[in-house]
Amino acid sequence: MGLLHELLPQATVIAALVDPNFLTIAGQLEDLQSAARAVGKQIRVLRVSTEKELDDGFATFAQQRPDALIVAAAPFFTARRKELVALADRHRLAAIYSWREFPAAGGLMSYGTSFMDAFRQVGVYTGRILKGEKPADLPVLQPTKYELIINTTTAKALGLQVPDKLLALADEVIER
Repeated sequence: MGLLHELLPQATVIAALVDPNFLTIAGQLEDLQSAARAVGKQIRVLRVSTEKELDDGFATFAQQRPDALIVAAAPFFTARRKELVALADRHRLAAIYSWREFPAAGGLMSYGTSFMDAFRQVGVYTGRILKGEKPADLPVLQPTKYELIINTTTAKALGLQVPDKLLALADEVIER
């Protein structure tokens, strides 16, 4: 929410696509609504878990005209990233996603866990287990590295000027 606020400070209504079948939805919604209140935004949540609901959701967006879109982390959305990016583009919605694959597919930006860092941690854990540590004795790790990816070509197509502050924070800037 903070990144969208930085990019679109004048935005007041933010649409959020969430998959009600994904286990972490309750926590994501609470965090999202709290963050929205903190920066004076309204959230319109659309629960989507099928192709038809996805099409209907974007038809709703066409009528309601939100200022931006947040696509929550969910396997359903990741599997349909090209379709989601195309729909956001068609409806001229500035959208932020959870994974780097979305801006690589033409989406505006993403902010989420670094899979490379997570995979490195899996390797460290595997090494510890192979050296004799018991898996039950190993602590549960939370992600510690997050990455911001911005697609400036998409920003230009949407008529957005990405602030230098955001570009400086970005782990990767896509210019294609």
